[in-house]
Amino acid sequence: MEPTIKSRPVYGTLSPQPGRHHLFIADAEGAEAILDLAKAAPAGFFAGAEIMFIPRSTGDRYLAALKALSPARFYEGPSISAALPRLRQTLATAHMGLRLYLSGTEGLIGQAMQAALEAGIDHSSIQTEHRGSLARRVQCVHCKGVTEDVTTQPVTCAHCGLLLLVRDHYSRRLAAFQGVCINAEDRSEQVPVEEVFR
Repeated sequence: MEPTIKSRPVYGTLSPQPGRHHLFIADAEGAEAILDLAKAAPAGFFAGAEIMFIPRSTGDRYLAALKALSPARFYEGPSISAALPRLRQTLATAHMGLRLYLSGTEGLIGQAMQAALEAGIDHSSIQTEHRGSLARRVQCVHCKGVTEDVTTQPVTCAHCGLLLLVRDHYSRRLAAFQGVCINAEDRSEQVPVEEVFR
């Protein structure tokens, strides 16, 4: 089914691609997508691969299985923001024909995709698979601050304190959904908050 919001990301399923250089970036449940891909991959597929894994709070259970794939390089980081400098360096020195695989939450996929686009990799040549939480990364259109792991509608901006309606409009350039003040006419207006992005 075609998405009604054209900017809304569409995710697929990771599958092994031909080539010698493979870069996998995943967080928490995104590791499951890599492990599923490994079942269909030919022998020696991970010999030239690098895996960058951000366990978050629930991903530790995947560490041993990912390391058992015997990638050429393995990085475990505390957060995607901590891993981004390493990712940018890896992409800056990458060989032609690098295959990029992103799996996990929309926040991780969006930020890794943003780094790849900045490095000149076309977004259509990057495989993505959403796994895990539906929490969103939201940019306040008023103060430009970004609030991470948003699960409610509306949400209070972590930077300016405005109550934001989380729109379905997604900016690839910012790797974030857009948040607009929901009670701009009357800031005292109380709007019920619901947990909708789990």
